[in-house]
Amino acid sequence: MVQGVKKRLSALIGLVLLAVSACSAPPASGINDPYEGFNRKVHGFNTAVDKNVIRPLASGASRVVPEPVSRGVSHFAANVALPGMVVNDILQLNIGDAAHNTLRFLVNTTVGIGGLWDAAAAGGAPPRPTDFGQTLHVWGMAEGPYTELPLLGPSTARDALGDVVDYAMNPLKFLVPKNKLWIGTAAKVYSKLDKRGRYSETVDSILYDSADGYAQARLLYLQNRRYDLGETTSESDFEDPYAQQ
Repeated sequence: MVQGVKKRLSALIGLVLLAVSACSAPPASGINDPYEGFNRKVHGFNTAVDKNVIRPLASGASRVVPEPVSRGVSHFAANVALPGMVVNDILQLNIGDAAHNTLRFLVNTTVGIGGLWDAAAAGGAPPRPTDFGQTLHVWGMAEGPYTELPLLGPSTARDALGDVVDYAMNPLKFLVPKNKLWIGTAAKVYSKLDKRGRYSETVDSILYDSADGYAQARLLYLQNRRYDLGETTSESDFEDPYAQQ
């Protein structure tokens, strides 16, 4: 396990150096999509998967699985993500949020029965999500080209890199037995499926009812992401169903 940790740390150091090399870039503005042709092909693939697999599964789950169960699984998935958020808070030198998210994890894991209930939020400690993409932003890395990832949907070069690091460096990977890690992964997958069902009308209107679903999804993603990072002051009313908890 120690050897595995060393390999992940070495990979992280390499990514940090990459981030530093991209520092001092101007704030994000407009749409930077030099690979639009390829992105549209990925978007077509994602839309086909959504239409034929994800949307039917989400619709079926919403009818079969009781709402309290779905909510509990989503809370559990969000709780599993908290240790990684604490790491990012520390990397951002945001000690206040690091303490806040640590408290949330401890309270929800104990009082919240493993995170099935968001006891921390009920007690006045609401979610303060973050990720390595935001960490890279804090360090000064540019947003980079817009990109649509297979199955994962809208992203940017910076956020795609952040997703890789978040997956590789989650502290729970070093603490939870390997044969138990699938539980957290399954909960995250179901949570995203549940959100797809809850926001079905909004997602359908973008993917299937818009004149250009790709352009609409791209615009809304960039607008919301930049707002979350404090790069813009305008926010859309669209909530990405595939966003991290």
